[in-house]
Amino acid sequence: MPIDPGPSRWAMPTPPPSAGDFLGIGADLEPATLLDAYAGGLFPMPEGPDEIGWWSPRHRGVLPLDGLRVSRSLRASVRRYEVRVDTAFAAVVAGCADPARDGSWIDDRIAGAYRRLHELGWAHSVETWHDGELVGGLYGIAIGGLFAGESMYSRSRDASKVALVGLVGLLADEHAAERVIDTQWRTDHLGTLGVVEIPRASYLERLERALRLPLPAAFG
Repeated sequence: MPIDPGPSRWAMPTPPPSAGDFLGIGADLEPATLLDAYAGGLFPMPEGPDEIGWWSPRHRGVLPLDGLRVSRSLRASVRRYEVRVDTAFAAVVAGCADPARDGSWIDDRIAGAYRRLHELGWAHSVETWHDGELVGGLYGIAIGGLFAGESMYSRSRDASKVALVGLVGLLADEHAAERVIDTQWRTDHLGTLGVVEIPRASYLERLERALRLPLPAAFG
């Protein structure tokens, strides 16, 4: 079971209906602060070398567990790879943070913060392996019925997609209809996999229900 980090010294804001995606700068990346933020629908991103920005998109990307689109070629990739959980968390974060990737935003502060959450049992990696080599994966935060996806990467064809298929399988239990996979935003790439946009108010309502659920067995 995850270890309670105690209270945060910061009060995270509740997004007002008129707020844009970006809510402000400040606070810290301590485990308690991050957990409070995710429970309130917020997530962090670096704003320059010293500041942390907090976001809550007006149009939130979510993946319905019954909405994952698995093409014929992806089904073949699923058979080709092996999926593991929490055996190489730091390596997955490092792969996602690779500065050679387009749009890489994960700096040392972010990587360290999520490693601390992993050590406490809140952050998890879903990894794709081939012939004993880590070739891709994703990582995120699990709180009750929420899985807040942070990033994913691939060094072999479909490896990150296979990790996503694995994640959906891990969450597919008797509570699947109310579990939430949060992708922050919907991109064209994620849309091909079944990610949809919902209004922030709807996301916060779903989040409130999801937080009351037990953790899936893989993360408990």
